[in-house]
Amino acid sequence: MTKAEFLDHTMPHQGIIYKVVNIYAEYKEDKEDLLQEIWLQLWLSFPRFKFQSKVSTWMYQVALNTALTHIRKSATRDKHFKVVASMQHIDDNSERAEQERLLWDMIRSLKQAEKALILLYIEGISYREIAEITGESEGNVGVKLNRIKQKMKKDLITSAKIQQ
Repeated sequence: MTKAEFLDHTMPHQGIIYKVVNIYAEYKEDKEDLLQEIWLQLWLSFPRFKFQSKVSTWMYQVALNTALTHIRKSATRDKHFKVVASMQHIDDNSERAEQERLLWDMIRSLKQAEKALILLYIEGISYREIAEITGESEGNVGVKLNRIKQKMKKDLITSAKIQQ
């Protein structure tokens, strides 16, 4: 495997890595560390990748596993990692911006594994691919996602009542 082959396969999907980093790390230094660790793990695991799944599926799997390992290692230093929504190009006073902030706040409150599932779901990844990435059965992915969506819906209703 050459560096060029690795880059040819991974660079078109590099956005995956940045999404995972932004969900699992809050501070600039943590983001940089996690970003480097994910790229290292991708590089190390690339020779074993057999192209039996999509490159993007493999990259999500490596990135999420690396992020969860990174969090466990960093837990003594900082126990709470937050979702950081990139709110560029959105008017802070708009209703849409407020709705997006509320969505990211709800995602931030989820457990680490739930964050991974909802990220993949929001990205439009199929249940089958989410199952491949997470190692869950496709049916279990569906059940968990439905529970997460119900939990978020309940939180949204509660939040709306509090704001009234």
